[in-house]
Amino acid sequence: MSLLSRLRRPSTAAEPTGDAGPSGVDAPAGVDAPAGVDAPAGVDAPAGPADGVDGPDADADPTPPDGAGRGRWRTVAGRVTTVLAGLLVVAVLTAPGRFDQLTPMAFLRVPVEALVAAALLLALPGRARRPVAVAVGVALGLVAVVKVLDLGMSASFARPFDLVLDWVLLDDGYAFVTDSVGTGGAVAAAVALIALVAALLVLTTRSVLRLTRLTTGHRRTAVRVVAGLTAVWVAAATLGVPVADSGTAILVGQHVGQAGAGLRDRREFADQVARDAYRDTPGDQLLTALRGKDVVLAFVESYGRDAVEDPEFAGGVGAVLDGGTKRLAKAGFTARSGFLTSPTFGGGSWLAHDTLLSGLWIDNQQRHDSLLASDRLTLNKAFQRAGWQTVGVMPAATSPWPEGAFFGYDRYHDAAGLDYQGPQFSYAPMPDQYTLATFQRRERTPGHAPIMAQIPLISSHSPWGAIPRMLDWEHVGDGSIYRRPTSVAFNPKDVVGRSTTEVRTGYRRAVEYSLNSLISYVETYGDDDTVLVFLGDHQPSPLVTGPNASRDVPITVLARDPAVLARVSGWGWQEGLRPGPDAPVWPMDTFRDRFLAAFGPQPPAHVAAPR
Repeated sequence: MSLLSRLRRPSTAAEPTGDAGPSGVDAPAGVDAPAGVDAPAGVDAPAGPADGVDGPDADADPTPPDGAGRGRWRTVAGRVTTVLAGLLVVAVLTAPGRFDQLTPMAFLRVPVEALVAAALLLALPGRARRPVAVAVGVALGLVAVVKVLDLGMSASFARPFDLVLDWVLLDDGYAFVTDSVGTGGAVAAAVALIALVAALLVLTTRSVLRLTRLTTGHRRTAVRVVAGLTAVWVAAATLGVPVADSGTAILVGQHVGQAGAGLRDRREFADQVARDAYRDTPGDQLLTALRGKDVVLAFVESYGRDAVEDPEFAGGVGAVLDGGTKRLAKAGFTARSGFLTSPTFGGGSWLAHDTLLSGLWIDNQQRHDSLLASDRLTLNKAFQRAGWQTVGVMPAATSPWPEGAFFGYDRYHDAAGLDYQGPQFSYAPMPDQYTLATFQRRERTPGHAPIMAQIPLISSHSPWGAIPRMLDWEHVGDGSIYRRPTSVAFNPKDVVGRSTTEVRTGYRRAVEYSLNSLISYVETYGDDDTVLVFLGDHQPSPLVTGPNASRDVPITVLARDPAVLARVSGWGWQEGLRPGPDAPVWPMDTFRDRFLAAFGPQPPAHVAAPR
């Protein structure tokens, strides 16, 4: 009891004034029982400093009798806070790092990390206990932050967060949210993320300190509880019962090992870059079977295997592909289709572009950066060396893009350079049909030199919100027509609050639009010298595919000249725009060498077969 409360408290005749009474009698108000002496049977000892360090127990009630009601509420609040502190510690230690494993059963664990920490804190002398408790709380908070990052990555990219390489994705994520819901929403999301990190660090530290005060204030009980739970854990671990595995120690070990793995991967990748079967191939021996052709390489954002096989999508997407096969066949075009396995999932489109064009497996940002610093012969550069004019059409490039110089473009059209005058459609700065119409108008003018163009189509990029309608190509113009409500086919009012079913519907309709744009483009502007290669860059997020989906994406080669498709007859790809379930599946990094071999004078003897 404080001196101030003593002075304010009115004296009564019944109030004791002496020292501690005999056994079985409460000590006078305001006087603590001697440290280290048990209270009489049936009487709780007042909470005092534990080992001279942690101060009074948080659950003690210092309220004088005339404030008994208020004191009881403070006692209840203290006990509830202590329970919540314990639940927070257990929740952080037992929470899984994968979104699809986030179920109530996942938290029914006995975390051995908590038992070790409790035993350590009980064994430490008083002066060392508090700083160690603070360190344990901060470490627990960092574990919580890492698990939140892992959960976010598993929901978006179907993999854990890489503490060495993935920080660049935070900037990309901010840009994505800005493009999708506006600057205000992006700022709010960033502030919420920072607040969450700060809150986790503060709450876990305070929780550990509170539990430390509780256990050291009731040492004998705490020792018995820890010993009992340890016995339960040992028995469960011996019998292989899942409750003995919280997974936190393994998770920490995996993330700590990422730094060493990154260094090893850098050395291995440098060796892979140096081994290039086509590094010194002269231009007159490259792509000889495509001389005089306009070759368009189009990536369809998030066009994954599920789009052509999942029953919820395959009906609509398959109808577009099958109908497109028939429409284009009437115009003299034939197609062959298969699957490639992408190095990424749910996002990271540039990693798939790198992989296909370089013939190297690029599955992280470190490899991407190392590739850009190399002199690797990309598919674009091979066409350039062989005499084609190379063009990059990048409708989503809204800021400087240094990758353009590496890939080897003679001309490059970014979002600003495409001069679109219409509204933005969710993430996509412009519709795919506008991108293709502008490319045709600027690059495929009468008498133009053969070109090789790389064009990512982004109307099917998440979050699959507003989707444009297919228009007459002559009416596309500068894009201002898309300001008309009749030019929008699908536009949910609330992108953020949609259900999973609504998100999946938006995904299906977006992919249908992108594919229709390509099919209609070839139908309208294709000729004997048109060769189109189009493929997905990666599967959509696990929100669409569900957990454990494959990384396969469809790929199609389309041409009117039968000699072009004769060159790929040995690939075993299936006829038409839609690959069936038995179509061949290649790793994406094998495509460059297979393509150069198929369309060159003859395959070099030292080019390995696809894995």
